[in-house]
Amino acid sequence: MNKDMIELYSDYLIASFGQTTATGLANLLQGSIYHDSITRFLNSETLTAKEQWQLIKPMLRQHENATPNAIGYLIFDDTIQPKPHTSVDDINCWHYDHTQNKNVKGINLLNCLYHRKDIDIPLSFDIITKPNVFTDDKGKVKRKSDKTKNQRLLDMFDRAIKNQVKFDYVLADSWFSAKATFKHIRKANKHFIFALKSNRLVALTPDDREKGNFVRIDKSNLPDNTPVRGFLNDYHDEVLLLRRVFTNKDDSTGVLYLVCSDLQCDKDKFINGYQKRWQVEVYHKSLKQNANLGKSPAHSQRARFNHMFLATYAVFKLECLKIKTKLNHFALRTKLLISANQSAFAQLKAISGA
Repeated sequence: MNKDMIELYSDYLIASFGQTTATGLANLLQGSIYHDSITRFLNSETLTAKEQWQLIKPMLRQHENATPNAIGYLIFDDTIQPKPHTSVDDINCWHYDHTQNKNVKGINLLNCLYHRKDIDIPLSFDIITKPNVFTDDKGKVKRKSDKTKNQRLLDMFDRAIKNQVKFDYVLADSWFSAKATFKHIRKANKHFIFALKSNRLVALTPDDREKGNFVRIDKSNLPDNTPVRGFLNDYHDEVLLLRRVFTNKDDSTGVLYLVCSDLQCDKDKFINGYQKRWQVEVYHKSLKQNANLGKSPAHSQRARFNHMFLATYAVFKLECLKIKTKLNHFALRTKLLISANQSAFAQLKAISGA
């Protein structure tokens, strides 16, 4: 692992406000490093979860030791970096975007964010590759991944367990609420708070469960914003169910169905716990806007993998700066932009007056 180049390239991603290129970085450094060296670095060894853990571990352990009584959360979610004009391959291909309810051409990343007492650490990520090409019944050529997203999630979860990350709950939306995922989390003595789809079958009493009287959760007459013990039709343990009613920004009413494996979880801990999931949305926004995720100068698969790794590390560095400066990622970038504009303006005035 070339630590010096990792630090250099990730700093460049934070400081750059245009297209990031190997030549651009070389010019920024006034030729102290040639662009060929940067290109070779991006195309050398593939940076993996092992290297990511080595980079973030010291800060993570320091924060855990400083907050011994804090609740830790692993937050999982995926995001798509649109690449509509890039040719289709294993990495850049069509994915279903559930936030837009349509297929989008781009790069799909599954992320694991570690949240603990106002600090968000990118713990790991996985790029959803689709190497398997096939033709469907309608004669349309499509691509398929070797692993499901739930399998990838569990791999990342197991890695966090192996690395002894101190967390209590796993958070994710309804797309990941498979019974195998629930069982796997509980087997490791961790709890989950997940969203459920409105058609998930539930029973609210042991008697209904024994008789097989399961109904859709949106037809189950759950009280608003009050945890109720119940059962999922495909999961063996008793759980807490909650119908979360909230008001959207446009004043419309929204409904979200949640499940929690921790039967001792009260209303506030249940609701506030799941709201921590919003942190991964903020992380995705920062990854795209503050770390130039979509502005890779690379064409080879390995170089694109490494660019995304380094964008993830760049957001981690912004989080470290947030702790130091008390400024969020976007405020930090704005400060850098203002400084860059001031420098450019001063240089322009100097040239104009020459």
